[in-house]
This record gives sequence, C-alpha cells and structure tokens, in this order.
Amino acid sequence: MESVSSKLDAKRVLQERLLGRSHAPVRRHNPIPRHTWDGPVPLSWYQDQVLRHAQLARRLAPGSLLYNESITIHRHGAVHLPALEYSLTEILRRHEAWRTTFHSVDDQLVQIVHPAWDITVPVVDLRNVPQNDRESLSLQIASEDLRRPFDLEQGPLFRLKLVRLQEDEYRLFVAAHQIILDGVSVYHVLLPELMMLYAAHSSGHLKSITGPSIQCADFGQWQKSWQTEAVLTEQFDYWQKQLQGLPQLRLPTDRVRPSVQTFRGAIRPFALSTKLSEDLRGISRRENVTLFVTMLAAFLILLYCYTGEPDIVLGTVAPTRSRSEIQHLLGYFLNPVVLRVPLYGDPSFSALLRVTRTVVLEALSHSEAPFHLLVDRLSLAPDLSRSPLYQVQFSLEPPMPALEEGWDLTPMDVESGGAKLDLYLVVDDRPKGIIGRVQYNPDLFERATVEQMIRHYGGVLEVITSNAQPKLSEFPELLLGKNLVS
Repeated sequence: MESVSSKLDAKRVLQERLLGRSHAPVRRHNPIPRHTWDGPVPLSWYQDQVLRHAQLARRLAPGSLLYNESITIHRHGAVHLPALEYSLTEILRRHEAWRTTFHSVDDQLVQIVHPAWDITVPVVDLRNVPQNDRESLSLQIASEDLRRPFDLEQGPLFRLKLVRLQEDEYRLFVAAHQIILDGVSVYHVLLPELMMLYAAHSSGHLKSITGPSIQCADFGQWQKSWQTEAVLTEQFDYWQKQLQGLPQLRLPTDRVRPSVQTFRGAIRPFALSTKLSEDLRGISRRENVTLFVTMLAAFLILLYCYTGEPDIVLGTVAPTRSRSEIQHLLGYFLNPVVLRVPLYGDPSFSALLRVTRTVVLEALSHSEAPFHLLVDRLSLAPDLSRSPLYQVQFSLEPPMPALEEGWDLTPMDVESGGAKLDLYLVVDDRPKGIIGRVQYNPDLFERATVEQMIRHYGGVLEVITSNAQPKLSEFPELLLGKNLVS
C-alpha cells in the first residue's frame, strides 16, 4: 500500500501542473514491479471504465463506435516506406498496450499480451486524382477505415493507412480503439518515437532503444493490488458530499432527447486567430491560472448564457500519469472527473477564474476515485437517456512537443460517427494559434446550432480578453444580442 506522503505528492503534482509550474513526474520509493505475463492480467481501473462503458453502449446502441479514435500524422517530404514500417514495428515491440486484447473470463475483465509482429503499412496513391479532390478523398478513405469496429478479443486494436497526396505530401492515418491510447500517448510517446526511429533508420544509424521499465499490464496489476475500494474511501466520501443534490445541465436541444442514448456523433472544428490565442495566454499569465482554467471559465459563461443556471455541472478528464514509470507508455491513463462550479453572486470574469481554479484543483486532488465505481456508490436512479453525472465535457490537449521539420499531427479530424456525450469541447494550444473541435450528438443538435455555439464561444473569448470586465449577468445580452436566459 502506498504511503500517505506519496499520495500527497501525487496531488501536489496535479496541482502544480494545473498551475503551469511543473511538469516533473512523481518518483516514489516503491517502484511498480515488472512481470512477464503468460496468461490473463487484470485491467487497470481506467481500462475497466472504458471497457464497461463500451459494453453498455453496444447493448444500448448496437454498432456504436464511440471509442474509435483517429490520429492523422502529416508528413511533408519524401517517405521511405521501409523506414516507416521499421519505426512502427519497433514502437509495437516497445509497447505491449498496442498488442493486447481484452476478454471476459469467469465474469472478470482481463487483458492478454501478444508477441510483436512486423507491421506492413497499406499505401493509397491519390496523385492521379484531381488535386482539388485529394484531401476530401483521403478523409473519406480514413473515415471508412475508422468506422469499422474493432474486435477487442481478436485484435489488433489499431489500423494504419498511408495516403500519398502529392510527390512530397503524405497522411498517415491511424485508427485505434481508445483503450490503447490517450492524449499523452499521441503527443508525447507515439509521434516523438516515430520521428526519432524514422530519422535513425533513414540515416542508417539505427539506435538500440531501451524499452520502458514497465508496461500497462504491470500498472494494472499494481493499481488493483493497492487501490482497493477501502483505500479510496476518502475519495468517495468527498465526491458523495460534493455531488449531493447534483443538478442536470439543461442545455437547449434542437430535438427531444431519445429515451435511450444513441451514442451517435459528429465533429465541428474551429481555429482562433493568432492574436486572440496570444491574448488568452496573456490573461492566463496575468491571472496566475493555466490556459485550461481560462478557456474552461469562458465555456462556463457560454453554458450560463444558454441555460441561465447558476450551478453548472460538466466533466473533464483527469491526468493520471503522476507515476514516473508510466510517463512514456502508450496506453490509456485517463479518469473522468466531475466539475461543479457555482456561479452565484454575479461574479466578474476575474472572480469566476478564481472560483473555477479552486473547483478544478479540488477535483484533481480527488481524481483517483475510478469513475464507474463512484457512479455505483452514488446509487443513481437508472436513466438510459443520458450519461451519468454529466453530459457536457471540456478538455485541453497536452502541449505539442517540438516537431522535426516535415512532421505534424492532428487528432480527431476524421469522424467515426460516434460520441460518448451530448457535447464535448476540446481545445489544443498550438504555436500558430489555438485550435479546437466540438463533438456533439446529431440526434440532439443541428450542425447549424453547434456552429452558432462556436461563434458565441469565440465572442466570449473576445470579451474576456478585452479591457471590459462585465458581470456574468451581462454576457447574454452583450454577446448574443438577445437574452437567452429564460
């Protein structure tokens, strides 16, 4: 069992990261042991949550693809296919998560790690297609691949396709089940390792790269052995108090909510100007908060404008890689967390930032409680029409690492047709400006409505970065041209 001091260290790291002061992982005195697995292994709580929710979705909406995720790796320059295939094969060898399957054995969910294999990347050449059609056709090809379900018991849980658009322009489309990756996996493990290995092979200077000290299965075994429900009692007690009398966020929809969730989804991307992006970073520095807190507070204003509710409930995903051993692993290490933000007293934006910052810090300090176990503890009345606790979510992608010339990455620009929630706003801070996307359920919202929400969100961001300091109650009339609060 972990010491009290080590758990406090983990909480401090989460808080420091939120404040933008530190990115160093916790190095604890009890390292996670490495095992050689020759049979089924328990899942981590995070994998458990994904698998159980995926099973529920299949029962409620057969054929749903809400956990199919897309990554597009852009390559500007020549591609040496043997170097690319070597690099991906080496990544597969290094990371067991990408060669793992998931099963139910005696009513217990388990994972099985398989030997590595040599990767062959299918190539589609679009140079004979009219140039104006190539980009849309490449996305269509990737979408068709992404919309095929993954067999969790048979694997593999990823698919690759290299599309050539021009002589020196390529897209490597990666379709994967979310149980084998998260944002840190994509930004800080997959892409950096791919660039490094590709450069080494292309130059003829192959490197012997030391593998990770542990793997996802080791973490799952370790986590389940000490993070029992009894150990998590303090966490559960906090959330049961925090979520008492939890209201529903009554966001207006274009259609009546179906009696059973459909888990259908669509995506609308957006981009902020370079100036607005820099202004948002500047106000975050001045107010001593992270960009996450600033843009979340702006989103809270938007939700208030649409609902008039002073007690806003939404979700985010907590960073859980506080252990040094899992910093550089491909895998899924996220836990959903509820954010309940009080907007009483008609606060200014500066005051709202302080409230939001406090709520997020407290939530992250209690983010070890596995979400599905918390839902079970709360004994909620069954409601198949919506996700438990919250239906709207906000998150910020991890920071993009330094990229070598000719490489870039975009997540979720290919649509799977699935969505876990009613509405999910994701922002991504890039050097050339902040970009984002809204994933939504088209059974609830029209595309035009979501596009209007994005415009209104941009309006909120413009106001908060100006010299004006309106009260919360002034935003509906000020930004939307009419009072949306009923």
